[in-house]
Parts: sequence; structure tokens; C-alpha cells
Amino acid sequence: MNRIDISDRGGEARLRYLDGDFQVISPGAYVRCAVTGRGIPLDELRYWSVALQEAYVDAETSLRRHQEVAESSLRHR
Repeated sequence: MNRIDISDRGGEARLRYLDGDFQVISPGAYVRCAVTGRGIPLDELRYWSVALQEAYVDAETSLRRHQEVAESSLRHR
């Protein structure tokens, strides 16, 4: 797959993450991964958290973030 430079396709979008879908608040070509800071083209966006309203670049990064949140929540009890 040839990667297209996301900066050529428009700016950063703002989304509302829903269960199984997302709603575009401000149009754009990509969102940023909450963990890595990498741009994720909207047509490649597959992983996000509804509770945290964050996008993730891949499944591994999503799992890592959810584990961090769970551990943090246990420490603050």
C-alpha cells in the first residue's frame, strides 16, 4: 500500500467517537493518535476510545492505552 502524505489531503479533523462509528465535528483528512502523536487518515481510522474520546494508530497502541488507564484508576482508589 502506498502511503499518501496526509498533509497534502487537508488538515486535522475533530471527531466525536461513538460506538462503532464517529461523527465529524470539524472536517479534515486525519486525526492524531493520542499515544504516539502520529496522524491517522480518516479512511484508516479503526481504533478509538468512546470513554476517553481518543484515537489510536493501531490495536497494540489502543490496548496499551487502555491498560495504562486501568492501572491509573486502580492506583487512585
